[in-house]
Amino acid sequence: MAFGTTAQLAHALHVGRSSSSDPSIEGLGSSVTAASSASFRHAFLRGGASSLGSCHSVTRTFINHYRSSSRGARWGHGLISPRAVSDSSYDEVCLDPDAGSSVLSIILGGGAGTRLYPLTKKRAKPAVPLGANYRLIDIPVSNCINSNIRKIYVLTQFNSASLNRHLSRAYSSNMGGYKHEGFVEVLAAQQSPENPNWFQGTADAVRQYLWLFEEQQVMEFLILAGDHLYRMDYQKFIQVHRETAADITVAALPMDEKRATAFGLMKIDDEGRIVEFAEKPKGEFLKAMKVDTTILGLDEERAQELPYIASMGIYVVSKDAMIRLLRDDFPQANDFGSEVIPGATSIGMKVQAYLFDGYWEDIGTIEAFYNANLGITKKPLPDFSFYDRTAPIYTQARFLPPSKVMDADVTDSVIGEGCIIKNCKIHHSVVGLRSWIAEGAVIEDALLMGADYYETEEQRAMVIAKGGIPVGIGCNTHIKRAIIDKNAHIGDNVKIINRDGVQEAARETDGYFIKSGIVTVIKDAVIPSGIII
Repeated sequence: MAFGTTAQLAHALHVGRSSSSDPSIEGLGSSVTAASSASFRHAFLRGGASSLGSCHSVTRTFINHYRSSSRGARWGHGLISPRAVSDSSYDEVCLDPDAGSSVLSIILGGGAGTRLYPLTKKRAKPAVPLGANYRLIDIPVSNCINSNIRKIYVLTQFNSASLNRHLSRAYSSNMGGYKHEGFVEVLAAQQSPENPNWFQGTADAVRQYLWLFEEQQVMEFLILAGDHLYRMDYQKFIQVHRETAADITVAALPMDEKRATAFGLMKIDDEGRIVEFAEKPKGEFLKAMKVDTTILGLDEERAQELPYIASMGIYVVSKDAMIRLLRDDFPQANDFGSEVIPGATSIGMKVQAYLFDGYWEDIGTIEAFYNANLGITKKPLPDFSFYDRTAPIYTQARFLPPSKVMDADVTDSVIGEGCIIKNCKIHHSVVGLRSWIAEGAVIEDALLMGADYYETEEQRAMVIAKGGIPVGIGCNTHIKRAIIDKNAHIGDNVKIINRDGVQEAARETDGYFIKSGIVTVIKDAVIPSGIII
């Protein structure tokens, strides 16, 4: 947004147009250009001259003047929380050029999702439902939108129909606009005369579409995964990348020793530059990967508790560096984490770490998926909250009615839109949209994904009259520690409780799998009345 006068900038800061009557403000000049009023509001409220970063000099003068005025004094300097770890030396983001025009986001849809099977039987991994109303892909896309990143590609090659449909319905009509180009588009793997193969890995997927990506007039590529649950302001990530003049910046998560053995770890020097990588080290090799995480901004107490840093699989890569790495230096490399990033370090590129000390979960397995979903019911605070007005999670607008709960006992649970819940008991569970739960049912520690469509009372009666089972949970059915995929037909008096404590079982013809002791009923499966699992 371009502000013609300082009075207009004052208005954007919620100061009000009356500030234009202040002669000292009017005397600052009449031409101020800003990337967005929100960035300047935050920079203004944070306090400290450094918070203005690369903002226009006239703007800095204006904001400093306003802070010292009586009106500015009323705001104080404690309204915004202290800056997060590894954030810019400036307190607030002021990217120039802004992320909307200078960054292209590339979300990697992942492989076949075999560890999440059967949830990926009929859909791509990023299209798996999450948290009653959402899908996994909504997390990185929403993080991009909230970070003012408007150019987004999603790369996928497995079962992409439902992912395409969701993205087109959720984001196609509200990303672009006059004077700026915005899009969320799916790029499926394809064969060409130059490359007859499908995607061989994360780096190969980006390489195959590099001809398209380099057409974008951007400074950096933001590489994201489509199966992570977290909330991050990518603008801060990008600003640190620019300030350190890095070729690649890797998002890193602080770890304790117990968790560190399951991740690829990194070692850094005194300036946060990555100098060594180790994939799932153990024993003495693990201890050798300890780092001083205070270098990246962690306080001393937490730095002692979390002396390791693991790659989150999220990268900011300068455009020229990406082209050089994938075309010239490592033309045969297939993976970013194990080949391209360590390779860039070995040839002398500047690879920097950015520490993210917040909730982050890789939704790679059935158990991780189950725990992440049930984590949103945790008291008093959930592991991940969808109730954040400053950084909402967006999804498809379905225009469903409110859920109807009739004589039910519901505790510690999350209920999605458009559900019909009759006289039943639900505890510590997530109930997805359009769920139908009949009388006498007991749902405990369970994830119900709901349905893609409604059946009317007449349709349900017809199905029952023909000896069938309607969509939903039947009367007096007991479900515990289970995942019920969409459109499942669960009969009356069914028990899905893993009675025998089985840890692993593949019963696809019977409509379910068991992984890590969690029963997963397949999408569209029919579980006859009276069955005990």
